[in-house]
Amino acid sequence: MITKFGSLFAGNLDMDDIGLAGTPVNDRSFSDDELAGVFSKTEAIATTMDRLGYDDFWAAEHHFQHEGYECIPNLLMLFVHLAHITENLRFGCGFNINPMWHPLRLAEDYATADILTGGRVIFGVGRGYHSREVESFGNPIIDQDANRELFEEQVEVMMKAFHQRSFSHHGKYYDIPPQVPYRGYELEEITLVPRPRNLPVECWQPMVSASQRGLDFMAKHGIKGIIGGGAAPGGAGEEVVKRWQETLARHGKETELGGDLAIGINFHIAETEREAIENVQDIFHENMKMFAPLIGHDLDDDQIEVLADPSRAPNAGLPTVEDAIRGGSWIVGPPELVTEKLLELQDRWPGLERIHVNVTPMGAPLSMTLEQLELFGAEVMPTFKEQEAEAPAPAD
Repeated sequence: MITKFGSLFAGNLDMDDIGLAGTPVNDRSFSDDELAGVFSKTEAIATTMDRLGYDDFWAAEHHFQHEGYECIPNLLMLFVHLAHITENLRFGCGFNINPMWHPLRLAEDYATADILTGGRVIFGVGRGYHSREVESFGNPIIDQDANRELFEEQVEVMMKAFHQRSFSHHGKYYDIPPQVPYRGYELEEITLVPRPRNLPVECWQPMVSASQRGLDFMAKHGIKGIIGGGAAPGGAGEEVVKRWQETLARHGKETELGGDLAIGINFHIAETEREAIENVQDIFHENMKMFAPLIGHDLDDDQIEVLADPSRAPNAGLPTVEDAIRGGSWIVGPPELVTEKLLELQDRWPGLERIHVNVTPMGAPLSMTLEQLELFGAEVMPTFKEQEAEAPAPAD
């Protein structure tokens, strides 16, 4: 049953001249003051969601993006601040990119944020997809096998640090602790200080490729999965949801379809479906312009080349919002239609509890984001909150 609603914000600035005929991504560059404006935009989104009763606000960690698309470099610092200006909203790391951190520094920072916010920060891990970011921090992303190997060892280190009072780890990339003398004894184990107050740590990871190796790794460590939103444009497929249920069962956890998942879907509410499509077509294409050269976006090389040329792209037959609606990654139209589509999703996957209300794709201005959060919170969420209140209490 769907009971919890969050929203993902990648950290994009408001920008002019968007869409297929708009400014090419690589031609954008914002001033320092404009780039710092991402923090006031984040505050406005978070305080609005808190007032409306959303459950959690998710943001993405990214670096060096003077183009203005993903401009939040440190989620945990930001979330400690946001916790001070909100009452109940929780804050999800969507995601801290492990290969840009030493795992012990990331574990310490998360534990500190967990304590300072009273448990309102949700941990999240990811492998990254920007070569400019990960490689600049001295770790691999172009070599995907090396990236995954490093990521998996980093998660192993952090899970030991969180859940063991003292620990050691001796792997390919990390030798923790090194065998050195310390205060008259040989160092064999260390303790994370501080450790999180809320244990076991709730942890989430994006499901992008959904390889079986990746699913098994997540299940082994009790990591939950997020499908859709941000850099993962597709809707949640039946095959992936089913394989995730089977994977959890092999690791000893029985769930209904959709269990231990959050589904990110792009929404736009308007009086009619046609009006909604017209409102977001340029935003949809700006989002595609940003992500397609990095992750493909189901486009071939020729389409990606055309996408970067505003003189050719508008007439190139590129994917549209209508295509995304048919694929399930967008739901648009009046509130009643949006509610109906989510109820259908709930019937398909009865174990699904969390929906990410994605109303901040690249190019979406703050005014539209706040308007859509208000409409969804007032016109769609109550149906699901009411069914939660009316549901029978679970048996002892």
